[in-house]
Amino acid sequence: MVLAFDIGNTHMFLGGFSGKKILFTELISTNRSSTALEYMSLLQTTLKVHGLEKEPIDGAIISSVVPTVTATVTATIERFFGITPIVVGPGVKSGLKIRIDNPAQLGSDLVVCAVAGIKEYPVPQINIYMGTATTISLIDSSKTFLGTTISAGMGVASEALSDRTSQLPCVALETPKKVVGTNTVDSMRSGVVFYTASAIDGMIERIEEEYGEPCTVVVTGRYAPRILPHCKHKLIHDPDLILKGLMEVYAKNT
Repeated sequence: MVLAFDIGNTHMFLGGFSGKKILFTELISTNRSSTALEYMSLLQTTLKVHGLEKEPIDGAIISSVVPTVTATVTATIERFFGITPIVVGPGVKSGLKIRIDNPAQLGSDLVVCAVAGIKEYPVPQINIYMGTATTISLIDSSKTFLGTTISAGMGVASEALSDRTSQLPCVALETPKKVVGTNTVDSMRSGVVFYTASAIDGMIERIEEEYGEPCTVVVTGRYAPRILPHCKHKLIHDPDLILKGLMEVYAKNT
């Protein structure tokens, strides 16, 4: 089994695969202060929950936007499994053509999402990741990554609204019954959920207008299931897109 880690600012997407078969996926919190031993404890618990604690670990791959946690998870894998993981970044083969001002600045999470997107779905393609940040990337008909937009994710937006105002509470990101709320909680939920869905629809239209033709739209990330039902465009939801991309990059480098 090969372990795959996508380390985000708030959560870490953890998965395991053998060949092209996905064995498990889980979401755990990203903790910058956790030690290698603490991450190993979480990993052991995860494997045990899925009945994979006796499965041999043959390799590992990491994509990350949190360098300090990358170092800790790398140390975890090296110490407890005797394996040096592949860390997605400059010098690692991805097969993705990138045409932006500085390709070295492109986040590894965007790289692996795009790698999976162009393998699994038609191009041109708009690739959307909904996590701590919402990123919307464009891949052209020649499978070249052209660029991305970055905005605050719906969780960050909701927390900022509560933190920066005196009378607005922290609310669960649930869908209200109506767009126009009749109480504070439903009004805030509408302002996050429906506003985000409308923003996604609007950005798709603007990107397609700028590019000049319709695109396949692929969406992933932990907030995607909450938003997709409220978007007006046809969207493909692939919750395992990042893991699939990590699998592809691992295969290209081993």
